[in-house]
Amino acid sequence: MPGLLSSIFLGSRRNIAGTEYGTIVVLAAIVAGAPGLRDEPWRLAVVVIVTAFVFWLAHVYSDGIGESLDQKRRLDKMEFLAIARREFAILLAVVPPVLALALGAVGLIRETSAIWLALAAGIGMLVVQGYRYARLETLGFVGTAVSVSVNLAFGLVIVAMKVFVSH
Repeated sequence: MPGLLSSIFLGSRRNIAGTEYGTIVVLAAIVAGAPGLRDEPWRLAVVVIVTAFVFWLAHVYSDGIGESLDQKRRLDKMEFLAIARREFAILLAVVPPVLALALGAVGLIRETSAIWLALAAGIGMLVVQGYRYARLETLGFVGTAVSVSVNLAFGLVIVAMKVFVSH
């Protein structure tokens, strides 16, 4: 069961890229939506979920087109569903940040704190993904540090955008 939960929320060897991509999409959606929805965390959560869903659909569709062209034939239903399952990690990346937004929506924390907590959850996910990638690739200390640092930099650039947009 712990392996299944880890795979669902953190990505497996096969779909770790989708988890990372989805997390970046989620963070960008939070930053883009936060200024207009800072007092409405439920609406911001819906924007985040819908954005991730649209990006997931676009990713599945474009991968399907690419594979169809590579194979010089139309994909059958099972092949298309396999792509959708493989990329499902993009959608699952919404879970930790949306849970943080939900805390603000139900009044357990202030709305602005919920937004910052959602961003922190996303950055945490990126750091974990960088570490997991390094472990899966059996990178040494330097490689692990680089992997984690690159992922952290993605998250911090997105947070810097929020600070810049908000002020």
